[in-house]
Amino acid sequence: MQKVDRLDWAAGFSLKSYGVRIGIRSNNPAYLARVHEHLPHNWEKMSSPIVDRLYSIVIGGEGARPNIRRFNLLYGNHVRLARSIELDEVFNTLESDLRLFVAELARGRVFVHAGVVGWEGRAVVVPGRSYTGKSTLVAELVRAGATYYSDEYAVFDSRGRVHPFPGPLQIRQEGGFKQTKIDVAQLGGRPGSKPLPVGLVLVTQFKKGARWRPRNLSSGAGALELLSNTVSARRSPASALDAFDNAVVGAQIVKGARGEAQEIVPFILERISKNR
Repeated sequence: MQKVDRLDWAAGFSLKSYGVRIGIRSNNPAYLARVHEHLPHNWEKMSSPIVDRLYSIVIGGEGARPNIRRFNLLYGNHVRLARSIELDEVFNTLESDLRLFVAELARGRVFVHAGVVGWEGRAVVVPGRSYTGKSTLVAELVRAGATYYSDEYAVFDSRGRVHPFPGPLQIRQEGGFKQTKIDVAQLGGRPGSKPLPVGLVLVTQFKKGARWRPRNLSSGAGALELLSNTVSARRSPASALDAFDNAVVGAQIVKGARGEAQEIVPFILERISKNR
C-alpha cells in the first residue's frame, strides 16, 4: 500500500479504476489537469489517500543556469519509469504503465492484449501483443463500418462478454516505433457503449507479402490463445479460463498470417455475418 500525501508534495489526488486504487502526485499542481487526458475512461476520484500504486511526477523545466533544462521524471512507487526533457514522453509512459497495472489487478474483469470491434451485435476479438498489427487492422475495420471497442485491451466479464475500453487508436507506421494517436471519429467511426458476445476470435499478425490462408481452430484452442495474451494469466488463470470458456461458445476461431489489413476486412465481416 502507498499513501498519496505521505511526503510534502505540492498536490495530488486518488482515483479508482476497475476496483484498482491509484494515486498521482506532482511537485507542480499546474500539470495535474493534464493527467486526466491519460486516465482510463471509467476512472472515479476517491477521497482515501491509501492506494495500490503511487505515481510521482517531477516537473523539471528551466535550470539555474541559462540553456540548462532539468529532466522531467516519473516514478511508480519507488521505481523510476521515465526521465525525459519531453513531457509528452513522461505522460505517455504514465498512461501505458497505469493501464497495464489496472489490467493486471482489475476486479471482476479479465484484460486481454487485443483489438476489438463490434459488427452486427457481435465482437471481433484480435488478440496480440505490440507490433502484431492489431491497431492497423482495427482501424481498417472501423473504416469499413465496424464499431470501435479498443485497439489495446479486450475487457471480458465472467459471462464472456466484451466491454468497451475506449481511447484513441495508436497507429504505428510500418517499421517504425513512434505511435500516432488517432480519434475514432477521424476514421469516420463511433465507439461502442455496451458489452457484446464474441462472434469471432481472429488470431493473426502482419507478415509482409503473406497470403491470407486462414484455418479454423477449436473452441479450446481459441480459449488458450486468449489466455496466452491475458495480462493477469499468472495471477488468476482459473478465472480467466472460466470467462474464455463462456466467450468462445458459439464463436468462430480463425488463425493465419496476413498481409495488408484492408485485404482481409471483407473476409472478417462476411465471416461474422454468416455466424449470426
